[in-house]
Amino acid sequence: MNRRHWISRISGLAAATALPWGSAGATSAFALSKPKQEWKKLLSPDAYRVLFEEGTEPAGSSALNAEKRAGSFICAACNLPLFDSAHKYESGTGWPSFWLPLAGAVGTSTDFKLILPRTEYHCSRCGGHQGHVFNDGPQPTGKRYCNNGVALAFVPKGAPLPALRT
Repeated sequence: MNRRHWISRISGLAAATALPWGSAGATSAFALSKPKQEWKKLLSPDAYRVLFEEGTEPAGSSALNAEKRAGSFICAACNLPLFDSAHKYESGTGWPSFWLPLAGAVGTSTDFKLILPRTEYHCSRCGGHQGHVFNDGPQPTGKRYCNNGVALAFVPKGAPLPALRT
C-alpha cells in the first residue's frame, strides 16, 4: 500500500467516525445547540477556535494552569460544571490537568488528527471541545484530562455558579 493510499484510508476512517461535535457537523446532538455565529458572538476568538473548531491553545498560556483555589471549573461556552478543583493536579504539561471529571459532565470520541488515535473529550451539554484524556495521570484513576484553559472558566468556592446558557 503506498503512502497516498494509506493517508486516504486514514482520512476516510476519520471522516467516518466524525461525530456531531466535529468541526464539520452541527451540535444538534447536545442539550444546548446554537449556530456557530451565536457562539462566535459569545466567546473570544481563541475560545471559539478551541471549543468549536477543536483547536489547541499554546502550552503555558492559560492562567488557569496555576489556579490553586478551591472551586469549580466550568465550560466557557455553556457554563456547565466540568471539574472540581480537588481533582486538579500539576501535570507539568503546561495545560490545566485533572484526574476525574464531574459525573456526566464530559463525553469522549476518537481523534485521528495526529494519525494515531487519541481520546478527545468535550462538554456533554454543548459539545465544546475541551482537550484530550491520557492514561498517564495519578491514581486513583490513572487518567490525565488535559484541558485547554481557554475552554474553561473558574468559579471560586462560595461564589455562585453562573446560570447555564440557553
